[in-house]
Amino acid sequence: MPSELSIACSLDSSQLPGRLAEMADLGRAALIDARIDARRAQLRFAAGSGIRARVEAIVAAESRCCAFLRMRVGEEPETVVLTIDAPEDAEMVLAELVDAFGQQPAA
Repeated sequence: MPSELSIACSLDSSQLPGRLAEMADLGRAALIDARIDARRAQLRFAAGSGIRARVEAIVAAESRCCAFLRMRVGEEPETVVLTIDAPEDAEMVLAELVDAFGQQPAA
């Protein structure tokens, strides 16, 4: 019988500011759009030099500390798409993660 992952981030308080800064920097540099629908979020980033690698690095890091989230990186024309699925009762964590990338899309 599979066990459910707990809805808790294992990132310690000394690591959190750096991670949030990394997400905010990426958001300022390339975020086009961010949408949340229930327990799924989709963030679209303008494809550019190194943007996909930056998104993938954040996904890899977040997958270690927030294993209860399912994250996928894909592409659309000139866009890198990050899709995040959260389990029931993790909607607030999902919203906070999306907010970490910033409210204002890149111009």
